[in-house]
Amino acid sequence: MYYSLRGEIIHLGPGTAVVECGGVGYRCQTTMNTQKRLSLGTEARLFTYLSVREDAMELFGFYSEEELGAFKSLISVSGVGPKVGLAILSALTPQQISLAIASGDIKTITLAQGVGKKLAQRIVLELKDKFNAGISASVDFGQPVAAAPSGNIAKATEALSVLGYSASDVAPFISTLDGSLPVEKLIGETLKLMGRK
Repeated sequence: MYYSLRGEIIHLGPGTAVVECGGVGYRCQTTMNTQKRLSLGTEARLFTYLSVREDAMELFGFYSEEELGAFKSLISVSGVGPKVGLAILSALTPQQISLAIASGDIKTITLAQGVGKKLAQRIVLELKDKFNAGISASVDFGQPVAAAPSGNIAKATEALSVLGYSASDVAPFISTLDGSLPVEKLIGETLKLMGRK
């Protein structure tokens, strides 16, 4: 129903932002990552998702379409409601979530408040194929078959840096792997060796 709202930010509270559009204030539930980009009294555009239930209508606002897309994907998983979706997107960026799901990094997903190991496993299981299909667009992994082995290791190292691992942390582990493996596999195997899975 609502694609986006653009107007002045007239209120910021814990997990909420109010955008005034045409004299009407729309209260949106937001992530911490979105709130960091908003300031009182400034104009902003939030991409929105309207949740309609029997007992309530809730509006969720996101700073980018990428964040909104990640939210919609997360809440499509059984057991992940809007509050859990917001918690995950408050702890991780959409790109970090995408990499964690594609590589099966359950521990990273459990960094979000209220997300235990079983729920993180379900998120990975239900979304892995979807995120593997789109991951090359966000990180530009290229084609594993055509790339040189060192190229895949370099790309996996770069992807792991998005998850917060420095090249020096990763190097002792990734260097023991076969560089001809696909980038997603290199990421997963490196995380296993580092004890993150």
